[in-house]
Amino acid sequence: MGAKNLETHAMISNYQGFTLLEFLVSLVIISVGLLGLLTCINVAMERNLGNMYRSEAVSIADDRMMQKKSRSFASLSTTSANPDMILVNRATRGIFNNYSVQEIINQSTTNSKEIVINVSWKKKGKRFTHSISSIVSTF
Repeated sequence: MGAKNLETHAMISNYQGFTLLEFLVSLVIISVGLLGLLTCINVAMERNLGNMYRSEAVSIADDRMMQKKSRSFASLSTTSANPDMILVNRATRGIFNNYSVQEIINQSTTNSKEIVINVSWKKKGKRFTHSISSIVSTF
């Protein structure tokens, strides 16, 4: 009976802690989970920066449109086939980005003109564009 108690005691003492292999497996599982979490954070930050660039482009387009609409109808001259691009440099989160602004004015009727503002910018080699338009009339 003494040998059987010793064997039972040895089996019980084996289950009192983690083995090195169990610890390493749990470490790998936690590492994979943390890498997935860091990837999610990186994607979220990238999307947030893209939205901030777009928001800045909307702000630039709105400012330019307000400048055009504040002028008199007669002073708004129609643009040629290839209007000039205006370069605007703005900081977003301390990062300077160049925005190209194109202003197009078309004569819709004798009493109205259409103003189109195109703002484009690059992010990671891809070009993005935001456009707004409005009609100004003499009425």
